[in-house]
Amino acid sequence: MKTYSKMNPIKIFSILSATLLLASCSKDDYKLGSEIDPYLRFNFLVNSNNIPLEYPMVNSVLVPQSTYTNSSVKTLKIPVALTTRALKSPVTANFSAVSSTGDNESFTVNPVNQLVFEGSKLTDTIFVSFDKRWSANQSISLKLETVSDPDIHIGNQNSAYPNDTFKIDLAAITTNYTFPVNQLIVKGEVGETIDFKVNFPNGFFPEEIEKVSIFKFQNGFEYSLTHDDYGDNRSSITYHLTLLEDIQNDDARYESKITLVNTPNYNATGSINLTIVKPIKSPRDIQANPASKFTDPTNAFYLTYGEHWFSVNGACSWQTFNALTFPVVVTKDNENAILYSDKGTANPNDDVYHDAFKIGFNVATGTNTVNSFGLKRWFSNESNSAAISPGFNITSALEFFPANGTSKTEGTVLVIPQDITIGSSATNTHVIAISGEGTYKEISAGLYEISFELKLTNDKLFGGTVSTQYRMYNNRTYPKPAALSISCPKEVTL
Repeated sequence: MKTYSKMNPIKIFSILSATLLLASCSKDDYKLGSEIDPYLRFNFLVNSNNIPLEYPMVNSVLVPQSTYTNSSVKTLKIPVALTTRALKSPVTANFSAVSSTGDNESFTVNPVNQLVFEGSKLTDTIFVSFDKRWSANQSISLKLETVSDPDIHIGNQNSAYPNDTFKIDLAAITTNYTFPVNQLIVKGEVGETIDFKVNFPNGFFPEEIEKVSIFKFQNGFEYSLTHDDYGDNRSSITYHLTLLEDIQNDDARYESKITLVNTPNYNATGSINLTIVKPIKSPRDIQANPASKFTDPTNAFYLTYGEHWFSVNGACSWQTFNALTFPVVVTKDNENAILYSDKGTANPNDDVYHDAFKIGFNVATGTNTVNSFGLKRWFSNESNSAAISPGFNITSALEFFPANGTSKTEGTVLVIPQDITIGSSATNTHVIAISGEGTYKEISAGLYEISFELKLTNDKLFGGTVSTQYRMYNNRTYPKPAALSISCPKEVTL
């Protein structure tokens, strides 16, 4: 009968480990135990996503890199580690930094050329910051040159991976920006300030940001915008938004939107819209249904009638317009949905719901356009084709906020902030931001008047924002508005 001896598994592991260690080490590899000779080397580590680990983060599994391909303009931190026991006196090490193109003005190295190790501080860091966009295929080579203690070896004590040099290959720069949040709430008080950030995952150059407009705006209220000094931070910019008007009406929702736009050097990615909101405090009762006062879904050619204060032949006067007006169709689960028709069936799947608080302007059929807000008077040479000027049809244009949330006769109205496109041809179109606010009221039995300001924003057409007063009615017979003593916009050529 055969007999088998048992061996302790822990001993097996120890023997195997020792065997592997001896097999992998060369004669100039690390000494073990108390006989370790001190050595100095670059200790640049990256995770599985090729993102550098920054000291004091450590990971004993990762292997130090001798090269790194960099496409970020953020400061690159390169640790240099000294392997030894705690130092009794400070040790200094000198290094060099050389650009492959000879262009040493596109980057800054700090410290300039000397590292310091003392006490238990056995890691120092070289910071390479980038001051401008670099040349294609440029690289920066760092080299550990000398050390003040002659007993300290420069580089790992093996010939395979000495890590006494480190090369930064500068790849094509990818710079972008994004908002870390997509909505902010304000109380609505004049002078109120809220802060928000724009994040730059790969950093930015301040002089580039200063020269371009990175935002476009849809403003439902007035505010100013400033930002902090850039300083040495290249990861984000903090902006301060300060309200310039009081918007504390509890019955109304006020909204402005800031959108990041693409520029020649920076792409807007991820979350590119930031909405600043003053919410409604008074809940709206859908049974108030103010939208129904300005629509008639049984009549595909139902019109609302309006006038706006506009310049004609150099003089301001009220100018008339009208537009086909429709309810905004929504799904049953919309918070503002009110049942319009069950189509005479018991099947709920064919029920039609309308938004109780919104109306829009559109053609009944075809590819032409209606005259939403009388906008066709604002322009000359405009195209009436919906393919070129879809902005003349604003399918969700006005939103109503009943007084106290329940009034069936009066309240606040907002022009829903949005971008509209109007042009003269397929190759000449303009994106215009619209917004505005006002009130609505039943001024006589069944006759409702909407009184509001409409704002249009486009730098090329208007040099910024222009605005004028509007009156709109749900009947073609209405009292003529009294003349105003304010300036008015004039026609612009597209």
